[in-house]
Amino acid sequence: MKRKTLKHLFFIGMVIALFATSSNVFAKAPKFKALVLTERGGQHEGFVVAALDWLHQLAVEKNFEITVINHANDINEHLLSNYKVVIQLNYPPYTWDEKAKAAFIKYIEEGRGGWVGFHHATLLGEFDGYPMWNWFSDFMGGIRFDNYIAATASGTVNVEDKNHPVMKGVPVSFVIPDDEWYTFNKNPRPNVHVLATVDESTYNPASTIKMGDHPVVWINEKMKARNVYFLMGHHANLLKNESFKTMVRNAILWVSEK
Repeated sequence: MKRKTLKHLFFIGMVIALFATSSNVFAKAPKFKALVLTERGGQHEGFVVAALDWLHQLAVEKNFEITVINHANDINEHLLSNYKVVIQLNYPPYTWDEKAKAAFIKYIEEGRGGWVGFHHATLLGEFDGYPMWNWFSDFMGGIRFDNYIAATASGTVNVEDKNHPVMKGVPVSFVIPDDEWYTFNKNPRPNVHVLATVDESTYNPASTIKMGDHPVVWINEKMKARNVYFLMGHHANLLKNESFKTMVRNAILWVSEK
């Protein structure tokens, strides 16, 4: 009787252990996968390193998986098919080969996933001997890079669309520190949906490099893919800014939902 009882208890223990292991496996299955295209080295390395550290923490917190690549030419249609979100972490829209361009265009235009881009994604023009990628210029609102505050400045950002999911929990205005505020040959506003602007009169130190109406967070609703662009992305201090982190967290989760 005692031997049967021990066998019975052992069997129950094995079942419980198996169930617990299976439950643990299922609980850890990621909700989605994100491909992070990073630009390494140079003056933006500090931001990229801080952003990657934060993204890894966010992935654990929100149960998604990230894969980091450092070259756009690694991109192809097969690779993108594995990911619900592409995060363009300061990588510029040139040096891409035709295969990578075609795959990315299809991904965005056909809504195969979502996209979140930062800073250098609007470095549009002729750089380092490469021509401007006209499709990406249209994607960003038909703009071309014009100038920037090279010495960096802090500026007050004002939320324009308070009801958009990207702006959930974000104050109506907040200060972004130490950034290179890009200006463009024209305002992207007619071609995109603006979520936030920077008040150029609040630049500290003051700068004569201005656009007037200056969008800094926007989405292109003409594309099937959900997408969000953040002009900010120069300094590691951004990852100490709760408003910035809230916007980016919201953006990643929002673009992953479609």
